[in-house]
Amino acid sequence: MKTSSMSNATPDADNDLNTERRRFLKRSSLLLGGLAISTWLPPMTRNSFASEAISGAQLGDNSAQKGGYGAFVRVGTDGKVTLISSKIEMGQGVQTGMAMMVAEELEVPLKDVSVVEAPANAALYTDPLLQFQATGGSTSTRATWEPLRKAGATARMLLTQAAANRWNVDATLCTAKAGTISGPEGQTVNYAEVVEDAIELPIPTEVTLKSPESFTLIGTPAQRLDTPAKVNGSAKFTIDLSVPNMLIASTITCPVLGGKVKQVDASKARAIKGVEDIITLPNAVAVTATNTWTCFKAIKALDIEWDLGDNASVNSEEEANAVREASRQQGAVAKTVGDIDTALKEAPHTFEASYEQPFLSHSPLEPMTCVAHVRQDSCDLWVGTQVPDFAQKAAAKLTGLAPDNIAVHNQLIGGAFGRRLEYDFIIQAVQIAQHVNYPIKLTWSREEDMTHDLYRPHYVDHIQAALDDNLEPTGWRQHIAGASVLASYVGSLPESGVDGDAVEVAIDPIYALSDLEVQYNRQDAKSVNISWWRGVGPLRSTFVQESFIDELAYHANVDPLTFRYDRLKEHPRAQALLKVVEKASDWHSALPEGHGRGVAISHVFGGYVATVIELAMQGELGVKIKRVISAVDCGIVTNPTSVSAQIEGGTLFGISAAFFNEIHIENGAVQQKNYDTYRQLRITDAPSVEVHITKSAEQPGGVGEAGTSLAAPALVNALYAASGKRIRRIPLNRHGYFTV
Repeated sequence: MKTSSMSNATPDADNDLNTERRRFLKRSSLLLGGLAISTWLPPMTRNSFASEAISGAQLGDNSAQKGGYGAFVRVGTDGKVTLISSKIEMGQGVQTGMAMMVAEELEVPLKDVSVVEAPANAALYTDPLLQFQATGGSTSTRATWEPLRKAGATARMLLTQAAANRWNVDATLCTAKAGTISGPEGQTVNYAEVVEDAIELPIPTEVTLKSPESFTLIGTPAQRLDTPAKVNGSAKFTIDLSVPNMLIASTITCPVLGGKVKQVDASKARAIKGVEDIITLPNAVAVTATNTWTCFKAIKALDIEWDLGDNASVNSEEEANAVREASRQQGAVAKTVGDIDTALKEAPHTFEASYEQPFLSHSPLEPMTCVAHVRQDSCDLWVGTQVPDFAQKAAAKLTGLAPDNIAVHNQLIGGAFGRRLEYDFIIQAVQIAQHVNYPIKLTWSREEDMTHDLYRPHYVDHIQAALDDNLEPTGWRQHIAGASVLASYVGSLPESGVDGDAVEVAIDPIYALSDLEVQYNRQDAKSVNISWWRGVGPLRSTFVQESFIDELAYHANVDPLTFRYDRLKEHPRAQALLKVVEKASDWHSALPEGHGRGVAISHVFGGYVATVIELAMQGELGVKIKRVISAVDCGIVTNPTSVSAQIEGGTLFGISAAFFNEIHIENGAVQQKNYDTYRQLRITDAPSVEVHITKSAEQPGGVGEAGTSLAAPALVNALYAASGKRIRRIPLNRHGYFTV
């Protein structure tokens, strides 16, 4: 999702907002205690249909459009600093980066900043890029970079002014460092001693931020704040939680989407010691018991007759054929540049290809879990969610309670990859809790989690290029066919019929083209629900674009890295990255027979990434991925340790999907039930990943999904270089390839 930096607010509106902000800050300090500074985010900007549609349709009001405070920075009367974060930690390290921004400007050590989760409140915590309260889309750093630093700097200015007033000196003669303010005559006072005075001071209207050259913390490799607890086992995820009088709940849901419970014989399950209640929902049966194992045992003892509904005969090939057929039809035009009809008609050469990408499951290690306690006048939810506000509103709608009476206690997330942008499992937990008078912890089994996911859609792209006499592309037409995640999320598409997420990157290719047309053909799935998957639209389009440009390079008999470099003159940052991976991979050195290197590059999430994969064939189908070299220019880097980890993890995650992952449907039911049939890279498969971070003065970009988006094209391009076989439909293992 893109956004503009321009605000729609008028000068009068800005004045009103500033006045409101200053009043709010006063109220916040009184409410939260200590000195509380909000990270005032600009009023809602508008240039992304996706974000507008989501905020309007899901929130059902205009609360997010007023702009938000984003987060709060609180300096307590004990001098301790707390960041109330609207961004949830799900392994990406974002809360450490955010704490670093605050610590840098507030002039305190990173270890002195603690982070707590924000409550559900779109009016206070709306992301200005996503335009609703959420963590996702590689937006966290981009959205908070300046606001959080301003919050830290504002707090430092107020504390410094309070100290200067105490000493009756000019504040510009005072300095703050490590939580202590020093005066011109050697006086010192720590933050805790002047917090009460600072609260009474007027909020400064102008705040000067440190220049990157003066950063002492940002840009240094910092240990993540969440690492110690995760290493020593003290970190609590939802699956670890226990509240008084809580029982465990688990469910079995109809294997076919749209199916229902016809009848249940629960006599054997009720006889199991520890089973408390058995609850029949429209499409599932739930058991509550004293422990998880008993729940799972009771679930297996249930004798359920299902009404499988209209999708009972649907299979994967039927779904795939429908998408292929859609890719050959006229679609909704998403982007037009020049005259592609004439370009293709008059071109001396043309080239075309179709690419196919399967349904994918998120399958995070922590399965869907939610603790719910529904009472007559209130409801508490303890859950790791990327969308706490949506979860609150969904629970309110289901229970009839006011949203203010629904408390969402957000938790650490044990993997999401987009899965926890959905709240179906939270709704199910509330449904179960409505039937009992005690809190329940709903825990899905791995099988329930994998077979009732909301999957990345099956996509087919057909792309035609017009080539000049030198076989260089002058333009292309791309048909994108697949289900609309956006429409599934908000209920409809705009009048244009274009899913803005599905066509992202495709409508703005990194390569200069005189003529371009991108069409979108919506073909929804019958047998599965769909949702965003790590890398979202850019991942889908990058596989197609970088596979296709690789094919064009070989068709022109030009080195594929050189071919790309020559067409990136409008993106010097991208060219610079190609130079980095060219050197680091020793790209032009000769390789033994059966070895190959593949390259891919992208401009996504506000940054640039280039990746080279080197592999060796062992026999006709054995593949040994020997090394991965990635170069990233994501603007100013807050924590290089997190950037490297994100690129490393994202790349391996993407290789897993490209090599092994595909969801099959037979008789309307998902066939993959666990990691034995939905394989991930194992330690013995995983190559080393070298990450080269380019120093940059540009605004920060997102890296959580960038590495994932390049894995598949770099892998298939390397396979072609090594074997001469071009794979246009992933995963590789459907063609018989295996890792060695």
